[in-house]
Amino acid sequence: MTSLPLIPTAPGAPAARRAAMPPQHLADLDLAGRQALMTELGEPAFRAKQVSTHYFGRLVRDPQLMTDLPAATRERLAERLLPSLLTPVRELACDDGATRKALWRLHDGSLVESVLMGYPDRVTVCISSQAGCGMACPFCATGQAGLTRNLSTAEIVDQAVYLAGVAASGAVAGSPARLSHVVFMGMGEPLANYNRVVAAIRRLVTPAPEGLGLSQRHITVSTVGLVPAIRRLASEDLSVTLALSLHAPDDDLRDELVPVNQRWKVAEVLDAAWDYAARTGRRVSIEYAMIKNVNDQPWRADLLGRLLAGKLAHVNLIPLNPTPGSRWDASPKPVEREFVRRLREAGVSTTVRDTRGREIDGACGQLAAAEDRDIDRAEATPA
Repeated sequence: MTSLPLIPTAPGAPAARRAAMPPQHLADLDLAGRQALMTELGEPAFRAKQVSTHYFGRLVRDPQLMTDLPAATRERLAERLLPSLLTPVRELACDDGATRKALWRLHDGSLVESVLMGYPDRVTVCISSQAGCGMACPFCATGQAGLTRNLSTAEIVDQAVYLAGVAASGAVAGSPARLSHVVFMGMGEPLANYNRVVAAIRRLVTPAPEGLGLSQRHITVSTVGLVPAIRRLASEDLSVTLALSLHAPDDDLRDELVPVNQRWKVAEVLDAAWDYAARTGRRVSIEYAMIKNVNDQPWRADLLGRLLAGKLAHVNLIPLNPTPGSRWDASPKPVEREFVRRLREAGVSTTVRDTRGREIDGACGQLAAAEDRDIDRAEATPA
């Protein structure tokens, strides 16, 4: 197998290119921090709760709609506490409007993506934690782009709040008008931006007006297997779901598909995952992209079954969404079905992920890559 370079993977590792973080936002602070800021601005502390109620409770950003605030201070408080963090670049929909993908430009020009998915019983958003990704997984559009920088806590949270507002507007027909689930499966490696991601989780699960009031059990954090960060997350007194992007049950192949495996091997990553399950009581989701003639052999299904049998785990097989020009392709359906059969025969709970959003560049990083290609073409075209 090709040996790929080892990359820095410590939680909070610096971005490949340092960029100025965005202005401070209400979602960067807990309620006490917001109250202290109000006092600093010469306002009564209770104004923090009022502004927080608009943002988290009513999903309102427009200061003119915050009529319980004095007219003379609305704009000033909104400018200081609710600066614009995400500028829409493209918003695409498919599946009769049930899947909506947003591409955002950040204050420094970085691009990130998030996706809203409506179902009859729930509304889920998939959000990004970094602009780009430094994990270098070769079959992933984001990994091919490299890492630009970590997102701030508020840049992470604001994706969920914005899309919660879309759901609340009734725009997703046939689904509840309330966001219920958040998955950290967009651009980036969440546990490489550890402190801000954990702070964002706390904003998402803390009841309004301090936060969005989601259930911890409805939050999923994905990782390629940063072992120290997984163990640290287990000690946070959070009951979020851990999703481990495994993609191969053997070290030879995983060293190529998930380069961080060159540092933490399959056995060590799974040990950390089982410790997380034991401490939280939460079933670990094993993410496995099905890649044609690469990781979909029957013997790999059998090996994966032996590794997971009897564990608090569920396998989520993901039909690969190929990126333009990639040598990787999705496994044929008969191969996928045989993989599922062998895992279930081993006693391992297994499902195949719903393939939403293919026609709108649904895989993370694809829409940003398309935007970059459009910009490159525009810059290369003579005026």
